[in-house]
Amino acid sequence: MKQRFLDLANTCYQHGHYTFSHFLSPAEIDEFFQIKNEVSFVGHTLYGGSEMAERQMLRFGDEDMFGYVEDFPICCIHCRPMTPKFAEKLGHRDVLGALMNLGIERDVIGDIWLKEKECYFFCMENMKEYICDNLIKIRHTNVSCTEIGELPEEFKPERKREEYIIASERCDALVSKVYNLSRSKCIPLFQEKKVFVNSRVYENNSGSLKEGDVVSVRGYGKFQYEGVIRETKKGRLTVAIEKYV
Repeated sequence: MKQRFLDLANTCYQHGHYTFSHFLSPAEIDEFFQIKNEVSFVGHTLYGGSEMAERQMLRFGDEDMFGYVEDFPICCIHCRPMTPKFAEKLGHRDVLGALMNLGIERDVIGDIWLKEKECYFFCMENMKEYICDNLIKIRHTNVSCTEIGELPEEFKPERKREEYIIASERCDALVSKVYNLSRSKCIPLFQEKKVFVNSRVYENNSGSLKEGDVVSVRGYGKFQYEGVIRETKKGRLTVAIEKYV
């Protein structure tokens, strides 16, 4: 994977055009950050179709380099039952399994969003027609697929501002407070690589967060650290976060 990132960065630089990866898993995104300094000669952006997307595509190149911006080749597909009355309630595995049965690779599909008997998912633009033409059944439910402009508003995250008093800006202190976890439950999350800061696996539980850092904890949620508001008379910190709800 790391060599693939290097190849994409070099192609972008040498041929003078944007290059894109497939959809990357969180583990693959972490691999990119491990070699990020080696590709610092080109700009890069991660995006998965929505602000909350876990699987993201990597774009090499930026407006400063080329004088224009090229959109990510990502499409949003709406999949709905042909006969809603008799349709099954589908799960994430049902949808993903049906897509894989079309003979396509997992990395051309981004996040999948479920709503009752319907679903939405992101895919690479060059696969949209094939998927819309061939995804006609999920389990026992006949379905139809159409491309839509973007994910519906109801799936877009809302943020709730919260304030906490903590001893320091350590990542584990924030995670513990935000999700009301004891230290014995919090620390293993770092050891098991379930904590991500700015899309990168974060194993250093004692590391300090910076204003603007986005923290994602697998199984618990996601928040953005807004920084210190004030210091109490006893030297503790009142900090703010924006929690995705």
